[in-house]
Amino acid sequence: MKVSLSEPEYQQLVDVMKTTPDGRSRMRCQAVLMAARRRSHSHIAEDLAVSVRTLQRWLNRFHQQGLAGLAIRWASGRAAKIPASLAPEILAWVRQGPAGCGLDRANWTYEELAIYLYQVKGLTVSATTMRTFCQRHGVRPYRPTYQDLKANPAQQEIARHELEVLKKSRGGGTGVAQSR
Repeated sequence: MKVSLSEPEYQQLVDVMKTTPDGRSRMRCQAVLMAARRRSHSHIAEDLAVSVRTLQRWLNRFHQQGLAGLAIRWASGRAAKIPASLAPEILAWVRQGPAGCGLDRANWTYEELAIYLYQVKGLTVSATTMRTFCQRHGVRPYRPTYQDLKANPAQQEIARHELEVLKKSRGGGTGVAQSR
């Protein structure tokens, strides 16, 4: 394929090649400029360390679409494991907390959210997938419930009593080794 460039196309390619921070875009522009100077495709491919077929694809796309054809096109990637239609419902679970969903936990973890998603919707995901989902939506599942009870004297007294019982059941909680 022979490439012939008008003066504006040539100048546009030179400008993009000089100003773009992306090395792959620079390489594609350089390939088109080399082809316009009538260099053989095999020499261009060898100089740029790409296959001749790749070079031909770049030149064909430039011929069909102009400079826009040289843009990097990313593959669509794997489909999300958690459908977008479930996002509002899962985010509502996180806001309500486990107690709001009828569970006996104080806080969500990613693993518990994944288990609950399986129990409610039958969708199996890993804790890592749930973490990625939460990060993408800007939420953290851990939400302490003690904040609203912090100034409640009755709750504080109950907590003190529970701590005393716990210390007594563990041998006093002094941390000193008892000798026999």
